[in-house]
Amino acid sequence: MIESSWPGEWTIARLVPLLAGTFVLLGTVLAATISAWWLLLPALVGANLLLYSAVGWCPATLLMRRAGIPAGASPNAR
Repeated sequence: MIESSWPGEWTIARLVPLLAGTFVLLGTVLAATISAWWLLLPALVGANLLLYSAVGWCPATLLMRRAGIPAGASPNAR
């Protein structure tokens, strides 16, 4: 389990949006500074988020499950 100072624990349900937001920001910055082709990265992340919301699965979740991170629920669920 990943240690956290936030209430609750790090779960796949919390890490997927964190990872997606990081890649969207990175792709946007790279597109603004290097090449517009970097806009493909946020587009792929968006498609991946649609897949995750529709079926609850994305490639990153496979790696996170293998790492032993719990699936979890919504961050606000108690």
